[in-house]
Parts: sequence; C-alpha cells; structure tokens
Amino acid sequence: MPAYMIVDLDVADPVAYDEYKMKAPALIQKHGGKYLVRGGKFAVLEGDWNPTRLVLFEFPNTTAVQAFFDDPEYQPLKALRQRVSKTDIVVMEGL
Repeated sequence: MPAYMIVDLDVADPVAYDEYKMKAPALIQKHGGKYLVRGGKFAVLEGDWNPTRLVLFEFPNTTAVQAFFDDPEYQPLKALRQRVSKTDIVVMEGL
C-alpha cells in the first residue's frame, strides 16, 4: 500500500537549505520515494491551516518512509533541515 509523506516547512536560511535540496532527492529515491509536489503555488480552501512551503512524496509503504527517515546517510541532512527550517511532517497510508 503506498504511503504519502506531507511536509510543510518554513525555511529560515535558503542558502544553507540549498545543500539539503541538492542531496536529499538521491536518498528519497534510494528508499523508493518520489516527489509529487515540491513547493509551488497553493490555495487554502477552508480552515485555519496556513502552510508555508508544501512538499508531497509518495513511497511504496510506510516502512520505506521510516527507512528513509532513519537512514544513517540522511541524519546529517535531517539535522541541517532542522537547523535551518521549521518543519511539520505527516505520513499517511494511501489506498
């Protein structure tokens, strides 16, 4: 069953974040993930949620998402992302 990782991030240091954007895609792909949405224009249709930058990934399953998130190669990039942005991440199973 596919899994989707939804990320909302507010980047405080875009120059430092460029390293993350350059290196993360290979690790995402390593775990079977792919970008479906990467930033871009959006509209809030209802409610109070005011996202900043949305990114949507598709992975083969939640196990693959967790393997990506826990990958030792990802840890320095994760620390970089956490240092230069405020991030909210949700994972959900698809149909």
